Amino acid sequence: MAENESWGIIKETPYWVAVHKPAGMIVERNPFESPTLEEVVLKHLEMKKRARYLGIVHRLDKVTSGVVLMAKKKSALKHLNRQFQERTVEKIYWALIDGVPSQRAGELSHWLVKDQKEKKAIVLDKEDGGAKLARLKFRVLASNEEQSLLEIELLTGRYHQIRAQLAALGHPIVGDSKYDPDLQEYSRAIALHARKLIFDDPQKGRRLTLTAALPKGLWWDPYLEQFQR
Repeated sequence: MAENESWGIIKETPYWVAVHKPAGMIVERNPFESPTLEEVVLKHLEMKKRARYLGIVHRLDKVTSGVVLMAKKKSALKHLNRQFQERTVEKIYWALIDGVPSQRAGELSHWLVKDQKEKKAIVLDKEDGGAKLARLKFRVLASNEEQSLLEIELLTGRYHQIRAQLAALGHPIVGDSKYDPDLQEYSRAIALHARKLIFDDPQKGRRLTLTAALPKGLWWDPYLEQFQR
């Protein structure tokens, strides 16, 4: 597993900073848990004697690793928030799942409702009550008889969307005890990685692609040589 891997800077400008979040760490400051990603990035800015402002643009689940974007200026936060709201940001994830999908590529559509008590998404086959449509595209990057590595493009941004939809397909994410009934032991890390974030630079306007390297650890090590970056 990669839950003990440290955080790191992917790219930093005067307007924003892109950070590699390790699995097992939450994004926002929390009185009950420390350190958080927000805390360590603020400390980084203080050490460099840079501005103290830090705006959270988006979040990842605690158990998920990968790229997180933070704003260093309020104007940048406003610009980036608008891109996320208008869904012009492309979010690419990699997931290691149990088994091999029947298709090498495809699109999944489900209706999801959030179970507030259990803190998980419930998958429905049709719209019902407050259910929200969840859509994603996937393709198989590599596979063996036991597991498959998928690349996933999010078309919507729902709570626990990837985890719930893949489990509904019959291929839960490796290590995800919340959505895999065969796993009894809770893990601080699952094999879900926010691989790429594609957005417009608030300062220069050009389209940027930020890539988070695969974490080191039991799950990802077999793929590190093949996918070095």
